[in-house]
Parts: sequence; C-alpha cells; structure tokens
Amino acid sequence: MIDTLHTVETPEGVELELPVAGPVVRLLAWLIDLAVQVVLYGAWSWIMSALGRVDEGATGLLLIGVFLITWFYGVGWEVLNRGRTPGKQLLGLQAVREDGTPIGIGASILRNFLRVVDWLPYCYALGLLSMLIDSSFRRLGDLAAGTLVTYAPRVSTPARLPEVEPSAPRIALEPDERRAVIAFAERAPLLSDARADELASIAAPLLPTPTRDARHQLAQIAAWLVGLRSGDSAR
Repeated sequence: MIDTLHTVETPEGVELELPVAGPVVRLLAWLIDLAVQVVLYGAWSWIMSALGRVDEGATGLLLIGVFLITWFYGVGWEVLNRGRTPGKQLLGLQAVREDGTPIGIGASILRNFLRVVDWLPYCYALGLLSMLIDSSFRRLGDLAAGTLVTYAPRVSTPARLPEVEPSAPRIALEPDERRAVIAFAERAPLLSDARADELASIAAPLLPTPTRDARHQLAQIAAWLVGLRSGDSAR
C-alpha cells in the first residue's frame, strides 16, 4: 500500500514518516467521488424539477446547488471528515498538511479550487505531471496549499489474552521474561500452529508439565502474570 514516504521532523527533533498515496490510488478515489457528485447532481436536479412546477425561482436554486456541489464538495468532506472524501475514505486515504497535522478550511479551499489548474490543458495533465515530478506525489493544488494525500493510519484491535485458568510458572521470571510470555499468549492465535508450537517449546523450563500442550500452559502462565482469576475477562 505504500508508494513512498514523506518525512517530517517535529520541533522536538522526532522524525515522522507519512506513507504518501500515489497517482493510481488517488485517481480511483477521484473517480469514486465523481460518481458521488453525479448522483448529487441528479438528485438535486430532480428536486428542483419537482419544485419548479410551483416556484419560478427553482432554476436559480438549481444553479446554486450545482455551484456548491462542484466547488465545495471536496472542501466540505475534508473539513468535516478529517481530510477524507467518500472516495478517499473507501480507499483508506486522507488529505493532511505537510507536517501531518489535520487539514484546515483555508488549505482545503485552496487545494480544491486549484483543481481546475491541475486539469489544464486537459485530463489532469498538469496535475499528473506535477505528481510524477514531486517526490511526495503532490499536484499543483497540494503544493500551493501545503498539503499531501497519505494513507490513513489503521486502528488495530488490541490484543487479548485467551480466557484460561491461571497457573504459576515453575520458576521466578525476570521482567523481560514476563513480557515475553504475555506477548506470546496474545499473538499465538495469529501464528500458524507449527510456528506457535516451535516458539512455545523454547519456554519448556517454565511449564509445570513440559510434556503437555505448551501453548495452553503459556497462556495460563500469562493469565497468572497479569493477575487474572478464573472466570474474569482476559484484559
């Protein structure tokens, strides 16, 4: 999913690496947003057509609606939805400032209004050329607004210990060993059976009965280490 990385140094001297989206995935997001806009145009036209039978001002409202959808569709979504239009959200993208902070209304207006320049002379030629030249795949609107499009960070599900009967290890464990046992118990369900058994066999000296299921016994030791009692939730 990573096309390249945009490195930002914070005032504290810490370097952050932002995974920047390339032209292909951004084109797909734009096509999705274009389809959404077409639906909005159609729905607004239908509403105004029905209203026009009783109100002569419907034509003016129709033009206002078309103007707002055309120019403020991206701005509205990016400001209110953390830099994500429907197309960006479906593909896991977001527009942010160059330092990784959330995009503001001024930057969003500038990058979206300059889309018409990126379109010149036709079919996004200037915008595509700019993205291919720039190391962070920024089109002209992004360069002017100080923004870029990155992959949104994924929210991972916290790991959980299996719900097992706690059991004490055979010997006292050092802090690093305790953390290793707990980490293994949390991650064992994500490993293949062969790999989990291989790793569990390394901890055989800790097990009450080394000849039995090592993975299960390590889960019991991990439950004991975090202070669980029989019938409690895992974390």
